Amino acid sequence: MPTLRSSSSPSSVSSPLRRAAGGGQRGLSASSSSSVSVPYGNRDSGQTSQGDSDSLSADEGSDFEDSLRRSVRKRAARRPLKTTPVAKHPKKGSRMIRGHGQKDSELPASHLFDAVKAAKSDMQSLVDEWLDSYKQDQDAGFLELINFFIRSCGCKGNVTPEMFKKMSNSEIIRHLTEQFNEDSGDYPLTAPGPSWKKFQGSFCEFVKTLVFQCQYSLLYDGFPMDNLISLLTGLSDSQVRAFRHTSTLAAMKLMTSLVRVALQLSLHKDNNQRQYEAERNKGPGQRAPERLESLLEKRKELQEHQEEIEGMMNALFRGVFVHRYRDVLPEIRAICIEEIGSWMQSYSTSFLTDSYLKYIGWTLHDKHREVRLKCLKALKGLYSCGDLTARLELFTSRFKDRMVSMVMDREYDVAVEAVKLLTIILKNMEGVLTDADCEGIYPAVYASHRALASAAGEFLYWKLFYPACETGTDGGRPRRRSPRAQRTFLHLLLSFFVESELHDHAAYLVDSLWDCAGAQLKDWESLTSLLLEKDQSACRVTAGGGGLSPPNLGDVQESTLIEILVSSVRQASEGHPPVGRLTGRKGLTPKERKTQADDKVKLTEHLIPLLPQLLAKFSADAEKVAPLLQLLNYFDLNIYCTRRLEKHLELFLQQLQEVVVKHAEPAVLEAGAHALYLLCNPEFTFFGRVDFARSQLVDLLTDRFQQELEELLQSPFLDEDEVYSLAATLKRLSAFYNAHDLSRWELYEPCYRLLRKAVDTGEVPHQVILPALTLVYFSILWTLTHLSESDASQKQLRSLKGRVVAFCELCQSCLSDVDSDIQEQAFVLLSDLLLVFSPQMILGGRDFLRPLVFFPEATLQSELASFLMDHVFIQPGELGSGHSQEDHVHIEQLHQRRRLLAGFCKLLLYGVLEMDAASDVFKHYNKFYNDYGDIIKETLTRARQIDRSHCSRILLLSLKQLYTELLQEQGPQGLNELPAFSEMRDLARRFALSFGPQQLQNRDLVVALHKEGIRFSLSEPPPAGSSGQPPNLAFLELLSEFSPRLFHQDKQLLLSYLGKGLQRVSQSLDCPWGPVTTYCHSLSPVESTAEASPQGYPRSKKRRTEGPSRQQREDVRPSQEESLQLTSIPPSPTLTSTAVKRGQPLRGLGEAEEEGSSEPEHSTQGRPLSGNQRPRFSSPRRFRTLLHPPRPGLSPRLTRLSLMEEDEDELEVHNELSEEWQDADKYSSPSEHGLDLLDSTELNLEDF
Repeated sequence: MPTLRSSSSPSSVSSPLRRAAGGGQRGLSASSSSSVSVPYGNRDSGQTSQGDSDSLSADEGSDFEDSLRRSVRKRAARRPLKTTPVAKHPKKGSRMIRGHGQKDSELPASHLFDAVKAAKSDMQSLVDEWLDSYKQDQDAGFLELINFFIRSCGCKGNVTPEMFKKMSNSEIIRHLTEQFNEDSGDYPLTAPGPSWKKFQGSFCEFVKTLVFQCQYSLLYDGFPMDNLISLLTGLSDSQVRAFRHTSTLAAMKLMTSLVRVALQLSLHKDNNQRQYEAERNKGPGQRAPERLESLLEKRKELQEHQEEIEGMMNALFRGVFVHRYRDVLPEIRAICIEEIGSWMQSYSTSFLTDSYLKYIGWTLHDKHREVRLKCLKALKGLYSCGDLTARLELFTSRFKDRMVSMVMDREYDVAVEAVKLLTIILKNMEGVLTDADCEGIYPAVYASHRALASAAGEFLYWKLFYPACETGTDGGRPRRRSPRAQRTFLHLLLSFFVESELHDHAAYLVDSLWDCAGAQLKDWESLTSLLLEKDQSACRVTAGGGGLSPPNLGDVQESTLIEILVSSVRQASEGHPPVGRLTGRKGLTPKERKTQADDKVKLTEHLIPLLPQLLAKFSADAEKVAPLLQLLNYFDLNIYCTRRLEKHLELFLQQLQEVVVKHAEPAVLEAGAHALYLLCNPEFTFFGRVDFARSQLVDLLTDRFQQELEELLQSPFLDEDEVYSLAATLKRLSAFYNAHDLSRWELYEPCYRLLRKAVDTGEVPHQVILPALTLVYFSILWTLTHLSESDASQKQLRSLKGRVVAFCELCQSCLSDVDSDIQEQAFVLLSDLLLVFSPQMILGGRDFLRPLVFFPEATLQSELASFLMDHVFIQPGELGSGHSQEDHVHIEQLHQRRRLLAGFCKLLLYGVLEMDAASDVFKHYNKFYNDYGDIIKETLTRARQIDRSHCSRILLLSLKQLYTELLQEQGPQGLNELPAFSEMRDLARRFALSFGPQQLQNRDLVVALHKEGIRFSLSEPPPAGSSGQPPNLAFLELLSEFSPRLFHQDKQLLLSYLGKGLQRVSQSLDCPWGPVTTYCHSLSPVESTAEASPQGYPRSKKRRTEGPSRQQREDVRPSQEESLQLTSIPPSPTLTSTAVKRGQPLRGLGEAEEEGSSEPEHSTQGRPLSGNQRPRFSSPRRFRTLLHPPRPGLSPRLTRLSLMEEDEDELEVHNELSEEWQDADKYSSPSEHGLDLLDSTELNLEDF
């Protein structure tokens, strides 16, 4: 085989495969003006006339080689440095290495590929073994190497010696492309399974080792590297993704290894230059001319080698990187960006220039997260090196805005890397980030994603806190932070939280700063001392950084500092972020658990003595005392016993009693009751003291309540102070009754008397009624708790049942109260109590509680439904930006209404209320979808699980109610033209979509729904002596929304059913009434192109590759086809891929179904789907594809929506509702589908 030889063999002819990739190119460095070319081979001009012209015309896919043929400069192959030339032609009669007696035309072995795939052998040994084989036979060794890369692409073809001799580069690639097996979209770099898991790493390691082992020998021989670069360049331009991906990875790793070699050559050149200068500067007697000549020769050889390496790198960069960094495949783009980042870090002299940095800057806008992530990681490596930042100034000024904007990237990991990059820029490039840039990063401190919030917290720390608080190091060790620095940190933290006004909860700010400033935040000594200071004499650094000024914490700052204290204590004690911010970790490490336990002990020991002092100082402020009481949740309460701190417990109990007596705010009372509950554990040795203190407190409150109650019952009028005092006492008792059992104080009777007087006379103020209702409710629940724990007597059960009935009557009376707060409170308590005493209470072996089961009467059910209509389904208000006080009020009201609706729906699902009452909820599904859509959807799903048939009747009942209401308001004339009627149609469409895609399972339900709807529409005859239509006839238009869920057979029978009904009103199916025409049109088979097959199996949207022929399919079910009476209607074409097919005319349906798809990923089996599988025509992607307008020349049938004709908004509704029945279908019984709906007797045509 002819090979590339030195200039002493001018007659040798090179193989066309060995075309290099860099003629007339500029040097590696952007500032260099030298031009380095890579050889094409010593091909004589007379021998290229035919072969090269064929190669040029064949290689249409490579824009790289064509451009290089126009301007090229040949160079002879350089001999390796200090090596002996090896014969490059095989000896006569020799065979290929590893051929084991094979002939030259046989395929080479796959030893390299198998070894790299196994990833068990040493790469250096593997490369050395290949080098030995290459030195024995260059052609065979090189063929083995290139076939290794071909196999790594997943191609089962090989390059044979004949192909290597006679075919050009592009012809070889085209031949390999034709042999590429595309049965699967996977190839070694993307194939799943443990055998391929480590392939990419081994592959990259092989390329790296190959260059490293060849850097002193074959790297400078023009034959192997130049031809390998030419092959990889051609493969990287292939349209086959596997070729393009694998060759790009190999080329970029090859480039990275060459960069390392070039860096070593550069260092050798610098050393050589220093040696030469040192030798030349010696005196005439000491200078050695032979050494100078040797150094000059060495420098010349190094220069030549560097030029060759730069030529190879330039060829790879311009031939592969420049084209592939914008490849359509994101994995390829990510490879290019990752590698250019490593080049810039390792060989910054040549690559860290604006001409190369621009590629990273441009790719920051890439639409794929992995590519953007690689860009940011590459920039992090560059900005982390302080020596390189001066050369990044122009790039930073150009792309800084983009880097700042990436903090709000939709991908959290990209946003995290962006913040980390900006933190590095902040540290290493002073003054680059302006205040405006930083203000765009600060909001990320409150992000729900913890990694992003933590990264933003670190940025905030280095921007605001570190310059003012860090005191440097002492002898290489960090100096202990002074108290003044700690106070400065706290004041800066307070200023940022209060002045930024970005969030209302400091717990998220504390969590964001926990990783970088945890030591300062856990300095509870400084926090408490700052809170307990009286003169506030501590100093802080002013915003300008100049002098000192007294801080004098204001009211807002004190509240914020208390919240920071509680948040830091909670974070240290529990070890997890606040609510709504997840870490993604399953648990703490042993080291973290130990730190958490130590911190909990430390904070408890420090705060137990100080907590009574803090409560005493801030006892008058409810906003401050409530979070302080929450500190007890995070204490190790055993320390009260082990450290003998009972005296501090006594002080705490005294302060707690004072706080409870002083305040009536719910937050303070709940915190106090919970704190006392934590201490009232019988396992603690101090339980007796705490229980005595609790009894004293409740006795005090009970005596005050009895005294004030007698005054209220005896006196018809009370002043405001007396009313406030009684209401406050009831609130305190209610809060403690929630957490503690106060049954022995017998509060039920006096509270019931108070409520009875309120209902009978109406003289009791509403401030007193609200807590009294809650007290009675808790009394009933605590009594039930006592009865559930032991066998109760019938007398006790009857007594409790009487209390339940009496309380329900009181609440029912309160539902009609004039005060809306009382109404809502009564509704909440009533719904909860009815749920507790529902039939569910006897489950779990508690049948002895059966006498307590309570069913509400019809009047109570009606009043509950009426309350729901008046207080929940009211016209929704429009929210503004969400930041105004009015918007906050609207949001709170919406939460309250959602709570009321959820309570009512639970009563429906647990069988407390009649399921028909759900129609009052379902009929508002569409109108209030934004406010209550999730609640109603869940109720609809659960109702279907309970009874599918009943649920469908309720849906129809909802439409009937809405239609009747509109008919009574507007009259029958022009009813279907009103906006309200259009809303009803939208609701009917949503109900129809909620049946899901399982037509066979829902067949009987949909037919029954149509039948009932037809009867309702014809239930009232037209007015006597009038030729008008029946008043309910417009209901048929609502019913038509359910028609796409019917089968052909059912549509024909329903048409007959409608005809019989119309005969009663002396009309026929071809009558001019609009609703009848619309309904019949919806039942027309021509208009329903998305129905399933007669057996209920939906058609596949993809072409079938296997299956029975068309004739066989017609023979399977001839009776069904005849019953459909559709033989004269051409069938709908099958839906195929939207990929553009070149030069393929539109074929008939039968021909398309019998042939297999040409694209492997679009091939499906010809068997029908089972009844419980999701039909493929319900895919959202399919809907979006079909909504695009047809191209010219295509049949409009190809773009018709096969399920129903709806716009994009309706399709979104389908996407949501087609899923809500999936989990419920398993509850349906197969017997429900056993009806033979083809039998006319099942439709009861005699109903009319």
